[in-house]
Amino acid sequence: MTDPIVLAVGTRKGLWLGRSEDGGQAWDFTGPHHPMTGVYSVLIDKRGPAPRLLAGVTSEHFGPAVAATDDFGATWGAPSEGAIAFPKDADASVERVWQLQPGAPDSPDALYAGVEPSALFRSEDGGRSWSLVRGLWDHPHRPQWTPGFGGMAIHTVLPHPTEAGDMTVAMSTGGVYRTRDDGKSWEASNTGIRAYFLPDQYPEFGQCVHKVARHPEHPDRLFLQNHHGVYRSDDGGATWNSIAEGLPSDFGFPIAVHPDRPETVYAFPLVADAMRFPPEGRCRIYRSDDAGETWTGLEDGLPDEGFWTGVMRDALCMDDTAEPNVYFGTRSGEVYIGREGGAQWHRVAEHLPDVLCVRAAVVPAA
Repeated sequence: MTDPIVLAVGTRKGLWLGRSEDGGQAWDFTGPHHPMTGVYSVLIDKRGPAPRLLAGVTSEHFGPAVAATDDFGATWGAPSEGAIAFPKDADASVERVWQLQPGAPDSPDALYAGVEPSALFRSEDGGRSWSLVRGLWDHPHRPQWTPGFGGMAIHTVLPHPTEAGDMTVAMSTGGVYRTRDDGKSWEASNTGIRAYFLPDQYPEFGQCVHKVARHPEHPDRLFLQNHHGVYRSDDGGATWNSIAEGLPSDFGFPIAVHPDRPETVYAFPLVADAMRFPPEGRCRIYRSDDAGETWTGLEDGLPDEGFWTGVMRDALCMDDTAEPNVYFGTRSGEVYIGREGGAQWHRVAEHLPDVLCVRAAVVPAA
């Protein structure tokens, strides 16, 4: 019996959950869960005895929280759990939870959340309660971080897979920061990343980074989609080099690494910051199989005209099947699956609200 794939789709009006029993050929969806909330982040956490799904939900009435379910949406935790807020002395309010990431594999209750305004929170009890990581919030650069078009948020949180206390985060705008002492101190890590909109186009910090990804088996190699710019670092983020040559544009939001092939990376280019749709209105995912040295456009089964929408920073992902599938959701409410590493595409959902994030994983059969 094939273990099912679970697909979580966060939108501006709630969360939809899909389940496939045949490797991604057919899907059954439930939803909306948490209707009329913005779901900007989802985590399918498989570290515990049973998979747990967490969602960063934002209610216009109740504010932001991290909701959790252990039965994939049949029931959710108590409304009093998961609230995420700054301490009173921080003089700030959490607007949204943009990122959820697990802690170390041997600490199944440890979680991290990146929020707006740019801050990092940590939970030691599976997301029931959260505490502010003060070292980053109190950083001397923080007063000079500024909102991007979508706000000022930490949207990338990458705990090091083997080095305890080592973590990389990224934000818009502010750039990439890294800690090696479990969040007590942080240093900017943006050498080589261009900020064309600033007088000094290569500043220490202030870049509008859109997303950073890496493969756990090669943690010192990072891939970055910037506000105009696609980069790779081979030294843990100390320096960055452009890998945009071969793409039709260097602007976009998501970037993702293949779970089995560390040299394979995916991007979704848009024309420019002022024209946020694919070149020529053609929907194409771009894949590199050599760590960004060359790129190939993937379009078999995707709309080849009239596609005037985009893909957000967390709306591109892969599952962990034996032959991993690629997924992406669009701002026009469609979700696609790319089989054979994206060689062939099929639409699995449509007419959803604006898709903000997509996550997929294999779970044990019931």
